[in-house]
Amino acid sequence: MYYRRTLTDAQINRELLDVVLRTPMWWVIIVSILGLIVAGAASAFGFMMNQGLGVTGLQQPIFWGFFITNFIFWVGISHAGVMISAILRLSQAEWRRPMVRAAETMTVFALMTSLLQPLIHAGRPWRIFYWVFPYDWARGIWPDVRSPLVWDPTAIITYLTSSTLFVYTALIPDLAIIRDRSTGWRRTVYGILALGWHGNPRQWKLQGIAGILLSALILPVFVSVHSIVSWDFGVSLVPSWHVTVFAPYFVIGAVHSGVSAVVTLMILMRKLYKLENFIWEEHIDAVARLLIVVATAWLFFFWLDLVFALWLREEQEMTVWHLRLFEPPWSWLFLVFIVFSYIIPVPLWMFRRVRRSFTWMLWTSLMVNVGMFLERLIIIVPALMRKGPWTFTYDTYRPSAVEVTLIVGSIALVVLLLMLFSKFFPLIPIWEEKEGQKLIDDVRVGDRVIPALVKEH
Repeated sequence: MYYRRTLTDAQINRELLDVVLRTPMWWVIIVSILGLIVAGAASAFGFMMNQGLGVTGLQQPIFWGFFITNFIFWVGISHAGVMISAILRLSQAEWRRPMVRAAETMTVFALMTSLLQPLIHAGRPWRIFYWVFPYDWARGIWPDVRSPLVWDPTAIITYLTSSTLFVYTALIPDLAIIRDRSTGWRRTVYGILALGWHGNPRQWKLQGIAGILLSALILPVFVSVHSIVSWDFGVSLVPSWHVTVFAPYFVIGAVHSGVSAVVTLMILMRKLYKLENFIWEEHIDAVARLLIVVATAWLFFFWLDLVFALWLREEQEMTVWHLRLFEPPWSWLFLVFIVFSYIIPVPLWMFRRVRRSFTWMLWTSLMVNVGMFLERLIIIVPALMRKGPWTFTYDTYRPSAVEVTLIVGSIALVVLLLMLFSKFFPLIPIWEEKEGQKLIDDVRVGDRVIPALVKEH
């Protein structure tokens, strides 16, 4: 048994605004390294635009590879914000408090990165806008609304807009706190962003109502976005893609990878920003228990996908599954994917000691996202390799250095945006922590107030 010390409002402000109000050297070093990686990825993209898609590993019949895999991966990561914040807010789960803003912010930046992937994949980004949005009102030329090329931008932009509003609404009280501790132009900027917040009862009431409404309204968007992404595959006639289970399979897989990414982010935040007083073993333990349920549900839908293929026994679909399961290198990638996504992490999460170990949880959550990236790759490429009825249309896919650079750059971009966000706004909501601290201080046994939160181990 041990005790969590009670924190005053001044201590919470000081610890959570430390990086906002000053610039530590480690932050400058990390941001510089990430900036160089992103600059390298931007150079690779410029080279690809100049030379054409021939510098990638994409070729007939495999026109989808790392870029679309990365698109689906980042859309999946974005589901963490709604799962952690909206659902847990509506269910009034107290342990959500230190992780809601980081999850919501990661949602926004992951969606922004995912939107870049189709632009990169097009090779000529301006053509995306040419074909997706109406461009000639006089001639009446409109995009085909039956095309996933129209569905995806519509769904993701809607999700991005609602997620941004979600982040901003919860950020307003903290913006007022920073405003009151700033001077000069910073005070002016934060004052504008705080929208005249002074913390009176009416403002708190409106902020609470807005949070609940946005939490409820964003849930249908949360489900629809990855369902629409799955229909990019489901509406096609490519073997092993044309299946009805893809919508729930993709959604629950997105939650699996997204919540695992939140675990990784929270552990790294705790270490870098010295947030030991706010991110506890109990928080990681609670998320790990949630992940056990989510991962098992994901495995069920994955099994359904395989069972449907075995039941129907269509020749081309069986050929694709044979390629995934028995032909290298896909068989090896499939083994790594299933081992990393479920076989290693979930049994380990059954043990309380593992769930409360930051080291174990860091590595297992990283493993999940490596496995889930491979899952998307295995869904996409083998099906395209064997989609033709004639053997002379078969080919394989070897990603080029340009593609690898852009994938690494996308990871660096999300982390860089999170680091930049942390310099201007607290990654843990101050007002939520104060609210939670008040609940801790008000714990009673009989008529006696306990001054600190007691946790049993």
